[in-house]
Amino acid sequence: MTHFKWWQTAVFYQIYPRSFADGNGDGIGDLTGILARLDYLKDLGVDALWLSPHYPSPQFDCGYDVADYTGVAPEYGTLDDFKRFLDGAHQRGLRVILDLVLNHTSDQHPWFVASRSSRNNPKRDWYIWRDGKPRGGPPNNWVSTFGGSAWEYDPAIGQYYYHYFFKQQPDLNWRNPAVQAAMFNAVRFWLDMGVDGFRLDAIGTLFEHPALPDSPAVPTPRDLFQAWHSGVTATEPAEVIEARLKAMFQYQVDQPGVHGVLRALRALVDEYDDRVLVGETDDIAYHGNGNDELHLVFNFPLMRTRRLTPAWARANQAARLAALNAVTPFGAWPGNTLGNHDVPRVYSHFGDGDASRDDALARLSLALTLTLRGTPFLYNGEEIGMTDFMLADLRQFRDNLGVWACQAMIEFLHFAPEEALKQAAQRGRDKCRTPMQWADAPNAGFSPAGVETWLPVNPNYAQGVNVASQLAQPASLLNFYRRLLRARRNSPALITGDYVPLHEDAPDYLAFLRRNAAQTCLVVLNFSERAHTVKFDLPTRAARLLFSSHERGADADDLARLSFAPFEIYIAELT
Repeated sequence: MTHFKWWQTAVFYQIYPRSFADGNGDGIGDLTGILARLDYLKDLGVDALWLSPHYPSPQFDCGYDVADYTGVAPEYGTLDDFKRFLDGAHQRGLRVILDLVLNHTSDQHPWFVASRSSRNNPKRDWYIWRDGKPRGGPPNNWVSTFGGSAWEYDPAIGQYYYHYFFKQQPDLNWRNPAVQAAMFNAVRFWLDMGVDGFRLDAIGTLFEHPALPDSPAVPTPRDLFQAWHSGVTATEPAEVIEARLKAMFQYQVDQPGVHGVLRALRALVDEYDDRVLVGETDDIAYHGNGNDELHLVFNFPLMRTRRLTPAWARANQAARLAALNAVTPFGAWPGNTLGNHDVPRVYSHFGDGDASRDDALARLSLALTLTLRGTPFLYNGEEIGMTDFMLADLRQFRDNLGVWACQAMIEFLHFAPEEALKQAAQRGRDKCRTPMQWADAPNAGFSPAGVETWLPVNPNYAQGVNVASQLAQPASLLNFYRRLLRARRNSPALITGDYVPLHEDAPDYLAFLRRNAAQTCLVVLNFSERAHTVKFDLPTRAARLLFSSHERGADADDLARLSFAPFEIYIAELT
């Protein structure tokens, strides 16, 4: 392959719109605020924006309960505001992809309101309605991934509807062609407007086993809670809990019908010029034959560790690239990330509380994401080292999954309320969704002084964790991001080159080559507090420095005796 698409060479930046920039001073991020920050994003060095849901929504699940697929939430602005944002991004050379929630709608969506109005309504079969069992109770023993039965009884109609997530998020019936037609019309609406693609939410949940059989792994509420929050108790190994979780949902996820929908969606998207589909999944089966389903899926296994090590990254790349290369003769393209709106922030997740070490690990995390083969995805706020913020009052929670976790720990695990609240704050998702920290000013410059923001602002903005302070400091994390993103942009091999591991037994550092026809780069990431001097047996002994996190001399480096400092990030071009 010699021609690469824009989405293969781009660096994506995820914007959580409610928390990114408040343009009208009401405490909630909005499109006007994002538009005002586009120059910041351009200067940062990213190429594409992934916008988390911006649609009208009751916000029961933070926007993933959509009430109108072709609108804009009033608190975010208007459709004209969206068009101005999209035009502004494109004028700056920034692509834009939207979050697309295909599996379910809000229970306040007009489609569902009509569906539940009567058994004879034309939209009744747009959702999954079933009679209960003859002796009473729901149609089967399936559970919702967010707790409790997956079936909700509607006494007005006398039937149950199915919901994989919250009961406020009824599942669409994708076996009904009218549903696909309506959803694809929404896709065309945004593509016609000029958006560059979609990130597809929870793609594996579109279909359920048509016979609705009981699951042989009958879960209790405690089972389900422990499956999702295995860190709370240590009564079983993680792999045992993971196996139970898979058994619980074996009839509810990754059913064969998903591939047919994705092929049809890909065919629709391919009618347009150069758009992209990214799936919220790590299952490479959703690449299809490499050209007929998703363009990108996420390398989520890379982030599923408490401690990033060379051995972990090396093993991940060996397994992941081999699997992707088996998809087609050309191989499917990787998508790498270490953070998003559903998981702990990188600085908190991989750090251990030592400020100097945590900063070094944050820089290494970025370097790993930007230098591995594939498309990098970054999450807003990581560039200034934003950390998880643990809420201390349940009334401040906006993530209902966190509320459920708190209640479940009290009810099923008999935690004291104070301990349950602490654990729920750690395991909920509010902690990584707090407002972006723009300045050392009231509300971190996100909203005007005196305005109550939708989630509390992390007070560490006053300790230098903000954009304005870090822009003024040459050695800051933000300026490190800007430097490394420029280095990647200026190094063809880091963008499109293949990956060749080196020194595969080294416990402290990760070393590899990135090679294409134009360039060969050597990357060394030292994850240890020790300095090293090593020898690389390569066709050339000399290397020209492209980037280092530490001060180095201007002379070419001798690869027969290459020294690097503790936690150093080293990138050089072989000469």
